[in-house]
Amino acid sequence: MFGAYIIGDELLVGKREDKHLGFLIGALARRGLRLAWAHYLGDDPARLTEALRRSLASSDVVFSFGGIGATPDDHTRQCAAAALGVPLELHPEAEREIRGRFAGGEATPQRLAMGEFPRGAAVIPNPVNRIPGFSIAEHHFVPGFPQMAWPMAEWVLDTRYRALFDRQRWAEDSILVYQAGESQLIPAMQAVEREFNGVKVFSLPSMGPNGSRIHVELGVRGDPTQVAPAMDRLRREVAAAGFPYK
Repeated sequence: MFGAYIIGDELLVGKREDKHLGFLIGALARRGLRLAWAHYLGDDPARLTEALRRSLASSDVVFSFGGIGATPDDHTRQCAAAALGVPLELHPEAEREIRGRFAGGEATPQRLAMGEFPRGAAVIPNPVNRIPGFSIAEHHFVPGFPQMAWPMAEWVLDTRYRALFDRQRWAEDSILVYQAGESQLIPAMQAVEREFNGVKVFSLPSMGPNGSRIHVELGVRGDPTQVAPAMDRLRREVAAAGFPYK
């Protein structure tokens, strides 16, 4: 499974709006893969460490966005090391990249600290400013800046997980059902899920300004070979229940 951590107090207090979740969903989908879970976390070292300890104990592939800088509110590198029970070390390849980026004595200790990763990590190249992210134990840590983070995450996918491409490819189809509430559509949904175990049935109601019912989007999502026959069955069930749809 693929998962994501999106880290930063600025997201939780409304200072910034997250864009990473939509990017990662799309990047995975283009490769026939799906995101299984995502967590938003603030800059809380104890909470970060515990979350990482849980996911590192799993077999999930996890992308972590944000918090790998060297300012006092950046804790992700330290928390990853703590969760793994290993020290932070200046990675030689990261040191070369940072010294290459900041020549002429500008590679200060504070800048070099951005290359301190948990022992055993591998670098993720940064095509924008050469300050790398890092990978360890199927977890991949990139900056919070989208213009850096996104090409870095795509590099990880294309370099490390190409063998998994298309294993989770899925399709979706739906109809709009009128004059029905979600509860009235449950028997139709259950009938389809009983017959087609490769798809999930979903419903998304739409409401008017005063809570009045407009329609319910009813559909199936999953195995591309099962979506069309499952939708045929769903349409028949809705028609048999007497609800108009399009």
